[in-house]
This record gives sequence, structure tokens and C-alpha cells, in this order.
Amino acid sequence: MSHTPHELAEEFPQDAEKIHRLKTSDAHFARLSDEYHEVNRQVHRAETNVEPMEELAEVDLRKRRSHLKDEIARRLASA
Repeated sequence: MSHTPHELAEEFPQDAEKIHRLKTSDAHFARLSDEYHEVNRQVHRAETNVEPMEELAEVDLRKRRSHLKDEIARRLASA
């Protein structure tokens, strides 16, 4: 598969160790991370027309990804 932009390691490169630590020690953070990863893949597949979808559905996915990223950023800042 081609390179997928917006991976957490790219979005928060300064927090790579913290992300790994939280994924193994905080079940909620791990769930957020997994959900972010899945939504990000769906957005990428839609953007590259591997799995085309309605424009509004794609916009909703992007909003969901943004919401998850914001919540992850808040947890990283408080960790």
C-alpha cells in the first residue's frame, strides 16, 4: 500500500515515545489510536479512489479523524 499521510507518528513526531507508552498503558488511548488509524485508512482509501464514497461521507470521516486527533493531542499534552 502507498504511503498514508496523517499517521500519528507524523502528526506528533516529538511524542513518538509517549504515544507508544500510552498505547501500552492506557486502554482508552489505545482505543483512540486504533480508531484514528482505521478512520485515517478509510479517508486515504476514499481520497485515492481505492474505495470511492459520497463526498459528504468522506467529509464526515475527515471530521471524525480531526476530532480523534484533537482528543489524542489533549491526552498527549496531559501525559
